Amino acid sequence: MFEEQATKVKITSVVILVGMSSMLAAVVTDHWAVLSPRVEKLNATCEAAHFGLWRLCKKSIFIVEEDPQGKGCGPISLPGAKNCSYFKHFTSGEEAEVFEVKTQKEYNISAAAIAIFSLFFMILGTLCVIFSFGKGRDYLLRPAGMFFAFAGLCIIICVEVMRQSVKRMIDSDETIWIEYYYSWSFTCACASFTLLILSGVALLLISMPHMPRNPWETCMDAEPDTLD
Repeated sequence: MFEEQATKVKITSVVILVGMSSMLAAVVTDHWAVLSPRVEKLNATCEAAHFGLWRLCKKSIFIVEEDPQGKGCGPISLPGAKNCSYFKHFTSGEEAEVFEVKTQKEYNISAAAIAIFSLFFMILGTLCVIFSFGKGRDYLLRPAGMFFAFAGLCIIICVEVMRQSVKRMIDSDETIWIEYYYSWSFTCACASFTLLILSGVALLLISMPHMPRNPWETCMDAEPDTLD
C-alpha cells in the first residue's frame, strides 16, 4: 500500500470508528422512540414509555402543569419511577402490556435481526481494513468498502422498520399512546448509516487503481521494442 493511500485509509478508519460507535450506542440503548398517553387531568400520575431494540421502559411521571409542546405525558426527562422489561424476541410467552398491536413484536424482531446483520458486516469490514495494511494486501480495501456499505444499508432498513413500528402503534385504535417522537438512539442510528455509507464508498474509491493523467502516459512510459 502506498503511503498516500495508507493515509487516506487511516482517515477513513477514524470516520468508520465513529460510525461503528454510533451504531453500537443505538443497538444497546433503549431511546429510539418516546411514547406518551393523553393527560386527562393535572396533579396526577401518568405513564410515558421509551423503547429500543431489546427492551421497553415505562416511567411514572407526576404531572403538575401541562406540557407546552402538547397534551401528552412528559417530557420523559422529568423524575419518576422507572420500570424496564426486555422483549421476549426468541421465546414464547404472552405479549407485553404495552404492545396493544400484536404485530408490534414482529417489527422489533425484524429490526433486532437486521441490526445483528449490520454488526456482522462491520466486523468483517474492520478485519479487512486491518489486514489491508499488510504488504501486497491492499486489494482487501474493496471488500471492506462493500461490507461497510452493506452495514449502512442494514442500519437504514432497521431504522425504517422501527419507524413503521412506532407509526403502526400510534395509528392503532386500541392504543393508549397519542404522541411520540424519536430520541437520541434513533439519531445515533441515522448518523451511523451516513458515516458508514460514505466510508464504504471512500474505501472503494481508494482501492481503485490510479488512472494516468494523460491518455498517452502509459504508452510513453513503455520500453521501446528493439529490432534484432
